[in-house]
Amino acid sequence: AMTPIQDADLSQVTGQDGVSIAADLHINIGSFVYTDTGAGGGSVSFNNIGINGSVAATLDIIDNATFMTAASAANPAGTLGVMGTGSGLAGFVPTGDVVQIAIPQIDIAANHALNVTVAGITMGNSAASFGSFAMNDIKLQGTTVYMWAH
Repeated sequence: AMTPIQDADLSQVTGQDGVSIAADLHINIGSFVYTDTGAGGGSVSFNNIGINGSVAATLDIIDNATFMTAASAANPAGTLGVMGTGSGLAGFVPTGDVVQIAIPQIDIAANHALNVTVAGITMGNSAASFGSFAMNDIKLQGTTVYMWAH
């Protein structure tokens, strides 16, 4: 039977509170279509989009003071564009706890690098393709994302 794990017990096992996430991505998006609904509009389709590779991240709840310190160090001129001396939107300044998602500085094996491919790009109802493109070996290591309610 499953029983709840207390924070104190969890911290003894992992050495730190929080959650670690690892994903081996094999995503296929049939198509992404942009349609201009204006009088002279048309559409463009990006077909058979593939996203493959591995990503690892940590998920933590940090207090506001910790967020302010980390975010100010990352961008002293305007803490992530939402506070400080910059022209950010003051209504979005967090006042409570913040969710932090961080992708650590780790090496990813070459065959697990993050890659995005688009098999074909078409316009309107035409089957003719402009070709394809790929973005290979995308590095996300060192990226930190913050989320809060407002």
